[in-house]
Amino acid sequence: MNKNALITCEHVDFGYENHDAVIDVSMEIESGDYLCIVGENGSGKSTLMKGILGLLKPTGGTLQVSDELKRTGIGYLPQQTAAQKDFPATVYEVVQSGCLSRRGIRPFYTKEEKRLTMESMEKLGITQLKNHCYRELSGGQQQRVLIARALCATSRLLILDEPITGLDPSAIQELYEIIRRLNREEKVTILMVSHDIQNVVNQANKILHLQRKVLFYGDVNAYRKSPVGKRFLGGEEE
Repeated sequence: MNKNALITCEHVDFGYENHDAVIDVSMEIESGDYLCIVGENGSGKSTLMKGILGLLKPTGGTLQVSDELKRTGIGYLPQQTAAQKDFPATVYEVVQSGCLSRRGIRPFYTKEEKRLTMESMEKLGITQLKNHCYRELSGGQQQRVLIARALCATSRLLILDEPITGLDPSAIQELYEIIRRLNREEKVTILMVSHDIQNVVNQANKILHLQRKVLFYGDVNAYRKSPVGKRFLGGEEE
């Protein structure tokens, strides 16, 4: 296993009830990567992500998680449901709930966890929203809150599932800028599932294009020049 790899998939299959939704995936998520999993609806993106999160066991091949990641855990931003968007809590409470896995059965948050909550909000530029009600925020602000919450769980690896869904164009660009800054300046490894291929090629450093099997895995510039990249990007070339 590559010593920089946080997660390694070797010929991995994932599926449900005798049907494999993802077949023969080999890839690595290395420390500092910004990897986007792209593909059309039904291509297995969400299934692969559930496998990486440990929610599905491989039906074939091997998936290895580094010892460091086993210790630190993964920050996860799922797709938002209508119920989550209507959550009646303050921004501070939502962000702080990301510390729950650290807190265990202790009834109160420690000074360190409170500091971490404030630090995460600062990184996402939402400190001024601390006492605002989460349900009253815009979609873009809610996504910032949820990323801050995920950072309270771990600052090592963030997995983001279609984070731009339902956002307006300016909020989408703002969110991309924040994610890129977390990756470059805070050294957070990013794994993002997205259908927004046109935009993610300007954000990520690696692309995994899935259609049940891997159509492409590698560097973004190589993706732009590859047959599959040209097809999905409308013939664009560097």
